[in-house]
Amino acid sequence: MKGKLFLHILLLFVIAVAKAQSPKVIVTGVVKDAAGKNPLSFVSVTLKTRNSAFIAGTITGDDGRFSLPDINSGNYLLVFSYIGYQPRIEQFNVGQLSKYQDIGNIALTQDPKSLNEVTVTGRQEEVRMDKKTFNVAANISQAGGSVLEAMKNLPGVTTQDGQVLLRGSNKVMIMIDGRQTALTGFGSQTSLDNIPASAIEKIEIINNPSSKYDANGNAGIINIIYKKEKKEGFNGKIGLSGGLGALWVKKENYPTIRPQYERTPKINPSLSLNYRKNKINWFLLADDLYTKTLNKNEFVDRFYNNGDTVKQQTKRNRTTNFSTVKTGLDWAVNSDNIITVSGLFGTEKILDRGDEPFFNGSLSERQRLWQFLEDELKTTATFSANWQHSFKEPGRTLNVGLNATFHRENEKYFFTNIMPEYTGLDSFRVLSDEHVTDLNIDYVHPLKHGRFEGGLKFRYRYIPVNMDFKPGLHSVLDVSAGGWAKYKETIPALYGNYVYESNKVEIEAGLRIEYVDLSYQVNPTHPTYKSDGYNYTQPFPNLRLAYKLSGNNKLSFFYNRRVDRPNEGDIRIFPKYDDAEIIKVGNPALRPQFTNTFELGDKTSWNNGYLFSSVYHKRMNATITRIASTVPGSTLIYNIFQNAGKSYNTGIELVISQKVSNWATFNLNLNGYRNIIDSFSVVNKYPVENVFSASRQDLYSGNIKLNGQFHFPRQVEAQLTAIYQAPDLVPQGKTFARFGVDAGIKKGIQQGKGEIFMNATDIANTLRIKKEIKGTDFRYTSVDYNETQVIRIGYSYKF
Repeated sequence: MKGKLFLHILLLFVIAVAKAQSPKVIVTGVVKDAAGKNPLSFVSVTLKTRNSAFIAGTITGDDGRFSLPDINSGNYLLVFSYIGYQPRIEQFNVGQLSKYQDIGNIALTQDPKSLNEVTVTGRQEEVRMDKKTFNVAANISQAGGSVLEAMKNLPGVTTQDGQVLLRGSNKVMIMIDGRQTALTGFGSQTSLDNIPASAIEKIEIINNPSSKYDANGNAGIINIIYKKEKKEGFNGKIGLSGGLGALWVKKENYPTIRPQYERTPKINPSLSLNYRKNKINWFLLADDLYTKTLNKNEFVDRFYNNGDTVKQQTKRNRTTNFSTVKTGLDWAVNSDNIITVSGLFGTEKILDRGDEPFFNGSLSERQRLWQFLEDELKTTATFSANWQHSFKEPGRTLNVGLNATFHRENEKYFFTNIMPEYTGLDSFRVLSDEHVTDLNIDYVHPLKHGRFEGGLKFRYRYIPVNMDFKPGLHSVLDVSAGGWAKYKETIPALYGNYVYESNKVEIEAGLRIEYVDLSYQVNPTHPTYKSDGYNYTQPFPNLRLAYKLSGNNKLSFFYNRRVDRPNEGDIRIFPKYDDAEIIKVGNPALRPQFTNTFELGDKTSWNNGYLFSSVYHKRMNATITRIASTVPGSTLIYNIFQNAGKSYNTGIELVISQKVSNWATFNLNLNGYRNIIDSFSVVNKYPVENVFSASRQDLYSGNIKLNGQFHFPRQVEAQLTAIYQAPDLVPQGKTFARFGVDAGIKKGIQQGKGEIFMNATDIANTLRIKKEIKGTDFRYTSVDYNETQVIRIGYSYKF
């Protein structure tokens, strides 16, 4: 009740603004003689407001073409004048959907006559409905943390178990600088909680992607854009932040285990350098994020139909050091060709020290103690080369890109199984090498009222995995499940997309054709799983229709079809033992999940604010999820990926923003949805064949986010954020409500070149992750008291 009362109070006073930048547009066209159709050079072209105020001017070249850069969207007059010809005035609207806008041919005549004017009207918006862009530097309450922490304040985004969720779904495609990399995962999400936010300039959210993007990720796309300075000469920025987490114990350990981490340190030094002169732009980014974290402190009570009760705790003390270096070069060969090469190298060292005691229902007897050490080293190297050719017609471009990624996971596990009668020592090693090559060709052709874009993409992905068991005395590991597996994926795709914009109507329609051939070869001696795979050729259409009801109100309809292909980790045949009695296993028979999404949205703007509202509906086939089941004669629970049939997600999202004064802006984000998973029945093959059936599940859920951005004198800014997540549906159960408050403050110093900040996450230390799961012969509840409260301070300096 206190939490709810506090939430209601915050609803009145606190919120945030996610400021998107208004796009700049280059306006082009060709001036010709009306009679002979010959291009006219040295024609004066002037852009004015409707009140005849001067905006920009230029003259046409030898080919009659003109170009006006950096024009804001809005209504303008284009005035053409040339000696011996009749002046011509065009009323013209500059839109916001394309960076380039070509008005086509303008004919001037020597014979005076009435002007044939073209009238187009429009308006300027701060936030586009098809894409929302957020500046990471404005997120003061999460400064000095990871990208995952920086995302949790964004509209429609929540976080859970190290992953980001859009509108309640973790099926999100994560990109870095417009491309998928092994750093954040192909299909699944990895390492977001370890990438420093200090290296990131902005984050883009695309709920309904067009056909030019890969088809995977039914919830949408999040594009993480690294910093790159645009100033001339040599410049850079250095920064250092530090913090402490787990300031006090949320939940005491069960007896007889090692202490949990307290007062955990966080250190993040960062450096960015840039040199831009003439035709060359060189950049370097270097970051290191060192953290100690109480990564997990979960208490689970398991109840079996035969009357047995098991109480367990899983405590995981984690030490992580994540280092990245990104460097590259932009070379403007000439005015028509730009070549960019870049590379990124990252290492992530993870040490997990875990304790997992198992007690009887009264906690009077410890039945077992499972201790483990996970020593994992992840190494990522990426290379990217891109050639951009600009044709004489501005905005008409051809891009050819080649991207190569190598990602190695070297995982070593050491287990101590302490039983009343004996102590067993087990270990195993998993080595996984991921090789990915992407080739992209993209063409953009500007039109008078929009653009056409098309292209092709080819991806080859190969992941060999080896698992080597070293069993000890009375080993409880499934040593027969070791060996090797090879994952191969080939994906060619072709797409076309058309964008049209008039004074009232916007249309974006596209189609992507994707062929996928996936093979998964398994060690032939594996006792359960055999080699498998699939292939398909599928269309993935997208459609966006928008109608401008007025200068400040636009209604939009979206439709797209997308796919979530099983990632290599989802089908990996080797069991994972970070929990000794709730074991995770993949499934090579897993198939893709296809989703159809429908959305109706409205954007209404006024002088100092806006209201964004949308209603959406998703229909999933072959829903991918983990199924928890047991086998006869055992209390072990196996979590195995399966296709669970049909599921549905229907919801409404509201974003209300209001600038109430020069020093305060408020934002409220509400997202409510209904999750449905139809009844289904599946066959689990591991460790022995068993059938699992589930009845229909239905639950209403959502979240509320409140952010306040405050600007005070003397370059002082502050932010206060509150997040409430309602109970939500998970396979075979639900999660319970969560609530937390974050705050931050920063001040500019040293004539604006320096900046200091201080922030705190989960100020009241209220965040808990509680779940309830029901299986055929068991049920269990879990509460994770992991570290969520962190206090940080930091300093940065620009030079």
